[in-house]
Amino acid sequence: MRIVSALPILCALVAFAAVRAAAQDQPKAEKSVYDAAQAKPAEKPRPVDLFKDGKVRLIIRTDDIGFCHAANLAFKQIAEEGRVTAASVLVNTSWLDEAVDILKAHPEVSVGVHTCLNSEWVPYRWGPVLPANQVPTLVDEWGKFFGTRAALMAHNPSIDEVEREIRAQIDLAYRKGLNLSYIDHHMSTAVETPAMRERFIRIAKDYGLPISRWCGEVQGPVVYSIAPEKKTETLVEGLKKLDAPGTYLLVVHPGLNQPEMSVLQDLNKTGLPNMSVHREAEMKMLCSPELKKVLEEKKIELVGYQTFHEKFPGLYIDPKE
Repeated sequence: MRIVSALPILCALVAFAAVRAAAQDQPKAEKSVYDAAQAKPAEKPRPVDLFKDGKVRLIIRTDDIGFCHAANLAFKQIAEEGRVTAASVLVNTSWLDEAVDILKAHPEVSVGVHTCLNSEWVPYRWGPVLPANQVPTLVDEWGKFFGTRAALMAHNPSIDEVEREIRAQIDLAYRKGLNLSYIDHHMSTAVETPAMRERFIRIAKDYGLPISRWCGEVQGPVVYSIAPEKKTETLVEGLKKLDAPGTYLLVVHPGLNQPEMSVLQDLNKTGLPNMSVHREAEMKMLCSPELKKVLEEKKIELVGYQTFHEKFPGLYIDPKE
């Protein structure tokens, strides 16, 4: 009779358990719109009805304002002809001043700092607000931000440098005369680890600013990766399904399909081909009569973060809880 030792089997089981535990202990960033577009369907959380009036509210947040001239012009068209309640602005780009002028002309739109620690486009690159030698762990050899979250984390960014740069971006927005109502995070990089997330929350509280997704709102329809010709239809159908009272969030990346934008390539694997086509489609979506019609028919009330900033000061509802 052959006797087989249980030791190899036991060692294999122990090794498997260790690998599994290590994977579970890895820090998880809050989901960005890019992550949401890739996520598998799951049970949807219900929004918080802070106003206690049974209404369905919608925040329409346009991201990457200040990214480039095409992004600024797209936002300007939406603000004049379409529907938008919040604008997240990148302050570390060369098109910031134009964005500021447009935003000041539309005080009805809540303004937030789209805190940025990445430069994901080639050949158009940007870096920090602070001098590169003050945040050396956040930049490459040319003083520009790294293209992806993974690339940044591979260089062991100093959490103190991250905090200083985020504060510098908020301070710059105020110096430019913007009336801030909230902050959020470009590509979710600023909250990539639990320690970075904790610092980000502290910064928001220090400035007395709400954090987008921390006001009891839940994710509304996601159109990021939807085919350009289907975006408006997808949004309208998604809005028709919003019935539970509370606030929902729609995140949009507007732009124009012009050479300035169409030439750019995203360093992220989740980046979309023909990005400029997608962004122009999202601009047109927010200006569409179909959107205006469904908002009226469903009696969906548009709201910006300035309302939460004024009515619910100090409100921070952790989206993970």
